[in-house]
Amino acid sequence: MISSYVVTGYLGSGKTTLILNSLKEHLKDKRVALVVNEFGEVGLDGKILKNAYSEVIEIEEGCICCKLSQEFESAVLRLMQDYNPEVIVVETSGTSEPFPIIFSLKTVGTAVEGVICVIDTKNFPKYEKEDTAKYQIASSNIIVLNKLDLVNEDQALEVERKIKEIKENYKLENLFVKEEKKNIYKIYRAVRGKIPAEVFEGVGDPIQVKENIHLHSHDHMDQRVVSFGKEVPYEELESFLKSLPDSVYRAKGIVKIKEYPYPVFVHYVFGDIDIGMPAQGYEGESFLVLIGKIEN
Repeated sequence: MISSYVVTGYLGSGKTTLILNSLKEHLKDKRVALVVNEFGEVGLDGKILKNAYSEVIEIEEGCICCKLSQEFESAVLRLMQDYNPEVIVVETSGTSEPFPIIFSLKTVGTAVEGVICVIDTKNFPKYEKEDTAKYQIASSNIIVLNKLDLVNEDQALEVERKIKEIKENYKLENLFVKEEKKNIYKIYRAVRGKIPAEVFEGVGDPIQVKENIHLHSHDHMDQRVVSFGKEVPYEELESFLKSLPDSVYRAKGIVKIKEYPYPVFVHYVFGDIDIGMPAQGYEGESFLVLIGKIEN
């Protein structure tokens, strides 16, 4: 049976980085197929991941879990038939819950080995009350506290305490295995998404929430594409990002910075700015996708 993994986590938590830095390394001897569920009109994460994998299916303009369940299952079945992968990995949008994806993967006949929730340890206090973030944690059996290099030990322990509290309060139960395997999950710590190989060896079937928990809030996220033209001086880009209101949680895009020899991927997460890997070969305009609760 084909193994499958779901990588979930809130906006900017580091899901793609985890896939690039850990999953690619630990599953390098496997035929891996990656399915990307991208929020918004621009498939940025798909562009990144095509640098690491030869097959990427992007399902855009909506959330797999509530609008595209049939298309998702059809895409995975086609992937299984055409490419015969040994492992399927689904990276969810930062604004969606993984719960229905788990069932879709089981419906098409894969063995869901793990649901990995990536936590932005530094910025978790800024989004911990969002329903979507709680559902992502609740539906996962592997929790990765990412960006540990940006916090001290007391902050890390406080986030871990809150994660455990959410797990307890949501009264999780595993309906796929025997009664005694309730609430099985593990917490790992990571810097730039680097986690041990054992994560991909499975820690038990994924857990699910009870039927009285609502699963389709999505926190009313908006998205807007901002174009900068061909080149942008670094100071202008930095000034723009620093001027974004707190209601913009995430920004990502490809920007040709005037002082750089090639376009680069740019990431903004709750005020933190990161100039990422080169986007060599990109010839379009510089742009950023803003994600959050954006006022018109």
